[in-house]
Amino acid sequence: MIEWLTGTTLGKCIVTFFVSMLPIGELRLGLPYGVLLGLPKALVLPVAIVGNMVPVPFIIVYIRKIFAWLRLHWAKLDGFITKLEKRGEGKGELVEKYGTWGLLLLVAIPLPGTGAWTGSLVAALLNLKLRRAVPVIFVGVVIAALIMTALTIGFTQFF
Repeated sequence: MIEWLTGTTLGKCIVTFFVSMLPIGELRLGLPYGVLLGLPKALVLPVAIVGNMVPVPFIIVYIRKIFAWLRLHWAKLDGFITKLEKRGEGKGELVEKYGTWGLLLLVAIPLPGTGAWTGSLVAALLNLKLRRAVPVIFVGVVIAALIMTALTIGFTQFF
């Protein structure tokens, strides 16, 4: 199974897709991983973008309900959830100050603590509508993907 996932183009796309879906690393990790697996850059870019975007609408719509359910059933997670909410609210100040441009910047700059997951959490905490938040997050993900592609190509050519 592992050999298939890293030895075929479809397998490499699947791995890249799922790595790009994960929080924290997102496409900042998925895109370079796909390139290192040997996927063509023209293929790795859309796979990483789509993988990164899949959780976005679910986070925006359901994260508050998930947090409430977790607090109800696993009280020990309350501190962690509160920390996530405070972090999201802190990042939300950028969005409140600059509107959709702030959300775009929050998602587009490929640094720790930014990205589609953070942007989606902020959008949920600010009660932004899907039709307003998702396109902005998508554009931010595309910008982040282009930046990461340039950095990955530069890094791989350097070494």
